[in-house]
Parts: sequence; C-alpha cells; structure tokens
Amino acid sequence: MSVFAGRFAGRTAVITGGASGLGKQTAARIVAEGGTVALWDLSADNLAAAKEATGASFTVALDVSDADAVAKAAADTAAALGKVDILICSAGITGATVPVHEFPLDSWKRVVDINLNGLFYCCRSIVPLMLEQGYGRIVNVASVAGKEGNPNASAYSATKAGVLGFTKSLGKELAGKGVIANALTPATFESPILEQLPPSQVEYMRSKIPMGRLGLVEESAAMVCFMASEECSFTTASTFDTSGGRTTY
Repeated sequence: MSVFAGRFAGRTAVITGGASGLGKQTAARIVAEGGTVALWDLSADNLAAAKEATGASFTVALDVSDADAVAKAAADTAAALGKVDILICSAGITGATVPVHEFPLDSWKRVVDINLNGLFYCCRSIVPLMLEQGYGRIVNVASVAGKEGNPNASAYSATKAGVLGFTKSLGKELAGKGVIANALTPATFESPILEQLPPSQVEYMRSKIPMGRLGLVEESAAMVCFMASEECSFTTASTFDTSGGRTTY
C-alpha cells in the first residue's frame, strides 16, 4: 500500500460500510496517512475486528437506512472526534439477481433504502458539520452499473445511477463553500459484496472490462483517498472512474 505520509494529518473521516471491502481498505490507508477514522457499519462484530485491523478510533453499529440512527451517529461521531472533515459513503448491497418482472418487492425496497436513501441520510446529517467549519470532502461510492446498467441487477443499477445524480446536485449546492462532493464509479473489484452474487453474474461483469480482470480494492481505495484529500480542490459534482476501461462517459 503506497502511503503519502501525513496527507491526512489533523483530518477526521467517517466511512460507512467501513467494516469490510473498500471502506475498510480506505480506513486503513487514511489512518496510515495520519488521519483519524470513525467506522460505521451494520455488523458490530465486524466493526470490532475492523477497528483493530485499521487503527480506527471510533465505531458505530447502525443501519444507514434508519434516518434517526444516522443523525445520532453523526452527532456522536462529531463529539468523539471533535469534527468531521471527510465522509465516505461506501455502504451498499446488491439485492436480488433476477429480471425486473421477477424482482421481489422487499429486495427492491431494501436496496433503495441502503444504497440511495441511506447515503442521502448520511450526507444530510454531516454536511451541516462541514459547512459550519467551511471544509469538507464527500466521496459517494456509486458503480459503473449506474452509468451502463447491468442486466438482472435493476435495483442496484438504478440506485447507483441515483447516487450519481444526487452527487452532482450536492456538489453544485456546495461549490464555493469549501465542501467538495464527488462520486466514485468502479467496475467490479474483489470485495465481500461479490458473495451476494451468483458466479455467472460476476463473470458477466468481468467480461465487460477491457483489461480482462476484476479490479483490486487497493486501486479504488487509492482513488478515494485522492478524492478525500485537500489535493482534490477544484473538481466537484463529478465522477471518478476505476473501471479498467469499461466506462464510456
């Protein structure tokens, strides 16, 4: 893991979905680069292990689809860390892998609640903290599926497209106020979320990547860390691709 010594010195970050995958990898890197991290995740057991593995300072076990729980977590985290400079929304689920006409209603609603509503609740609760201090970096993790759509993944594709539109709106609202908001659009990379998918779906997504392989979580974490840093100072309301050549716009 390449480290920019001291890049996040004095900075604090909240990372949702922080107990595994991209969230966990990004947390470890921010800590290694001098930052202080709070991990939010649904699994209390996984949070305990991730806290030890990453060096995070604070954890909150919560369901991001619960707006009241998110608001409380934001207040508790700000009190514990003193401030919140960075928000990385990487919590997400895939939902069912079936055609639209067979999609279970409960799965559709759950994907929307986690991937889109939950991300909105997190931004809604933390943006005021950033505006008060006149500084912030927001990274919303979307997906190449939000740009191109994946068959048999309509809920996931729709919510990730929603994340892109939401981030563009948010970034424009905050432009000139010291708070930068961008979205990451990765192609499929090695992550525990792949366990939610049948092998045939993973192979389909791999086959669409011109580089001929899945991404590495470290590659997306490196991009997220740039997006979350002071160096990312003039690009907002935009998307950053880590797609192995798959995305076309």
